[in-house]
Amino acid sequence: MPEGHTIHRLARDLNRTFRAKPVEASSPQGRFEAGAARIDGQTCAEFEAWGKHLFATFDNGDVLHVHLGLIGKFRKTKGEPVGAVRLRMSQGATHWDLSGPMVCTVGGPDLIEEATAKLGPDPLRKDGDVDEFIARMRRKRIAIGAALLDQSVVAGIGNVYRAEFLFILGIDPRTPANKVEEADLRLIWNLAVEQLRLGVRLNRIVTVDPSDIGAPDAKSIPKGERLYVYKRQGAPCRTCTNPIEQFEVAGRKMWECTTCQ
Repeated sequence: MPEGHTIHRLARDLNRTFRAKPVEASSPQGRFEAGAARIDGQTCAEFEAWGKHLFATFDNGDVLHVHLGLIGKFRKTKGEPVGAVRLRMSQGATHWDLSGPMVCTVGGPDLIEEATAKLGPDPLRKDGDVDEFIARMRRKRIAIGAALLDQSVVAGIGNVYRAEFLFILGIDPRTPANKVEEADLRLIWNLAVEQLRLGVRLNRIVTVDPSDIGAPDAKSIPKGERLYVYKRQGAPCRTCTNPIEQFEVAGRKMWECTTCQ
């Protein structure tokens, strides 16, 4: 499932195509004909992201809500629709095709508030609040490795980032969230802001410090060397060389260096 940086990058790219312009909307697949007809011809005010949720607001107040889920894709194309395209949004010869989303719906002006009411703060949003993040963590007795995946605690962090953040900060993923020191929770938030912004800029997750592998910058780090622990079970830790271990936290795979964390 795409993590928050992907959705924020998507919102930025969609705004470049559609902001302040009329949108042609259709449903090649046929499963979203009513929704597409409702926004067809409307002027798009803005796309925005909140965690893993994408919203488009139109001048008449209608809102398009998309959650890609596990298999959803929103791709830019200049050709004919390929596959089961739920929604096609067009501006001239440029098309954005949405396929396989978990959520694709159109509603009124209250839709954003309704959809985000149960979400935690988003480190990439200007209204993201570190104190709210800490307060929500304080109410969680589950492992910090599980709490970071709880979108009601913090929006936009997924399996890759949670493993990488905890490694970088030397925190055991099994530590109860409400037992993590406030100073460490602030470090997690600040690291999330920094790393997700980098993810938006690069359009990929790169957590490894370039100096750790002798690279000139994050953009030039090869694909297989961009992460510290995620899916690197058995490989040597980039810091201490002990093997990375894989286990489960709340039914999800997790990776850590038991020496460094």
